[in-house]
Amino acid sequence: MGKVSFLGNLWRGGAPKYDSGGASYVVELTKRNPVVSLTKQGADSGHLRVNLHWQMRTSDLGDRGKRSMGSLLRHPARIFKPEVVQAQGPAVVQIDLDLACMYELKDGTKGVVQPLGDFLGDLNGPPYVQLSGDDRFGSPSGETLYINMDHRDEIKRLLIFVYIYDGTPAFDRTHAVVTLYPTTGPRVQIRLDERAPQARSCAIFMLEKTKDELTVRREVKYVYGFQAELDRLYGWGLHWGRGYKSKV
Repeated sequence: MGKVSFLGNLWRGGAPKYDSGGASYVVELTKRNPVVSLTKQGADSGHLRVNLHWQMRTSDLGDRGKRSMGSLLRHPARIFKPEVVQAQGPAVVQIDLDLACMYELKDGTKGVVQPLGDFLGDLNGPPYVQLSGDDRFGSPSGETLYINMDHRDEIKRLLIFVYIYDGTPAFDRTHAVVTLYPTTGPRVQIRLDERAPQARSCAIFMLEKTKDELTVRREVKYVYGFQAELDRLYGWGLHWGRGYKSKV
């Protein structure tokens, strides 16, 4: 019944519309539609929550599922035979994704908020960006970064990015999704599902203020190095050294 009703609305020209506080709606930024204005939807104040959710996947899980479905159609009796799944081995992808942010303030201050080096930021003081924690296992809650939009006039630009600290460089197998939760209006979602087999880092989006308007622009640019390579790409001008995370 739900599907019939939904399709009926589409045939009659109906479509979901955004309303204030419409957290149930999602705007996905794509190559064709890469920019959304937080100012226009009244979401340029309060705390903007940025969440990275990802899962470790086996390299052949999707292909095995497709093959299994085709096999079941040809041999229905096999539905009663459990499939043997390899628990450990080369097919298992171990990945540790880190959410991070390069910032540039209006007074010229530049820096980074990231798990490496415990640069977790500050929400109520410069840089007005704070990382909530470090998820090393792809848990449902993921990693979250908070941005204090009440200090938007002191922020020039923020580059939100993600890097693979340890494990296999395999962005295309993590099914990573970055979701922005503004104070009002729809959620904003960016998927990191493009193929970049050897990439170690990815610039996700740029938040910047231009002509009194605060915008989020999709980047999704993969690089084969780490923060220093992203820095060069966007002209940040920071000095980078080797960093490590404390062991759990």
